[in-house]
Amino acid sequence: MTLRIERVSADGRTVVRLIGRVQSECLAEIEAQIEGAGPHLALDLEEVTLVDVGAVRFLSACEQSGIELLHCAPYIRHWMASERPGQGDSGDGGDKAERKG
Repeated sequence: MTLRIERVSADGRTVVRLIGRVQSECLAEIEAQIEGAGPHLALDLEEVTLVDVGAVRFLSACEQSGIELLHCAPYIRHWMASERPGQGDSGDGGDKAERKG
């Protein structure tokens, strides 16, 4: 499955739901969905199955800019932390990770 994006707005809040694989080549489309969403924006990652290093860096930048990450899998959180400046190499040498079921 590739990436599917759903955008829902209600009660002054916009949630962009990401479903499937979030990879670097999809980031422009995600950014397009984020633009103009308003100050109360969240990315719902509950149904994300795979990310690459570009996606992890993008998600980390989103969070640092004030976008809330909902249902973020622990492996993505860990990878985001290891990608932050000063955190060192993650040690796994990989550039993709898949959630195990």
